[in-house]
Amino acid sequence: MDTTSRHDADDADLRDIARAVAEEARSYLSTVTEVAAGTNPEAALPLVLLAVSDVLAAGARLGATTDVVPSERFEPDLGPDPDVDPLHANLANVFEGIDEYVEVVDPLLGEEVEHATVSGDLVAIAGALAQGLRHYETGAVLEALWWWQFSYLSDWGERASSVLRTIQTMLAHLRLDVPDDVATEAEYDALQP
Repeated sequence: MDTTSRHDADDADLRDIARAVAEEARSYLSTVTEVAAGTNPEAALPLVLLAVSDVLAAGARLGATTDVVPSERFEPDLGPDPDVDPLHANLANVFEGIDEYVEVVDPLLGEEVEHATVSGDLVAIAGALAQGLRHYETGAVLEALWWWQFSYLSDWGERASSVLRTIQTMLAHLRLDVPDDVATEAEYDALQP
């Protein structure tokens, strides 16, 4: 394969990755907005679990990809960033009472912990995905891919991993924490022929 063909193949691969990340970004933003509306509170945790899991899979692909380098040294100005404060406030309402959690800052460097919020993490992920999507929708595919990759490695990948574990733990508590008498009765029923 000559250099031009390899370059064209690499560009096609990057465009495929960008297209996939753009789809996941749109899906994530749609789901988080739907959850923030609070119209179906029983489905909030499962929906967020799925949305974060899906976007993390796209992020893993970004992390596994060789560094993307846009043609321009500076990020084009797309105007003011979207206002995510209303989304954050609505998500904080949805997760009221279970929003805060504790996480390890850097598991490789020590045991230091910090407080985080589910709503804050979901919004941080949304902001990073939306910024990349803004570049993508203007046709700046490499810029979008660079932004998604950089922000995944520097921030939203970690935020998504932490919040995913927290949401999974919430679901586990909701489904598995039962009174002892209910658990004993279920065990007894399960052991009957």
